[in-house]
Amino acid sequence: MSKTVLTVDDSRTMRAMLMLALSDAGFRVVQAEDGLHGLEVLQNAVPDVIITDINMPRMDGFGFIEGVRGNDRHRAIPILVLTTESDATKKDKARRAGATGWIVKPFDPVKLVEAIRRVAA
Repeated sequence: MSKTVLTVDDSRTMRAMLMLALSDAGFRVVQAEDGLHGLEVLQNAVPDVIITDINMPRMDGFGFIEGVRGNDRHRAIPILVLTTESDATKKDKARRAGATGWIVKPFDPVKLVEAIRRVAA
């Protein structure tokens, strides 16, 4: 059975790139346009892994991660942050919020799939 990945990113281009890379690798992909939308999607879906951007309108990645971690149903889902940010302070803030890992854009599809498989195992 294929694993489900929720991607949360405000960039339509990035969502399309993630959809392509992940569906080619055999994942089922559910997408959200920002943190608030991501939390809405999680009301009806329980993904195996979540990939989120940090800088988004309405609710950023930090707020989204905290929202996910605050819900018993989703507390254990691995969350990978995929962002252009490489700032150590932001990485630390994401880790404290509950992020599992950090990947800097632009991403290598092969490495991204490997990271997802690693945390979803």
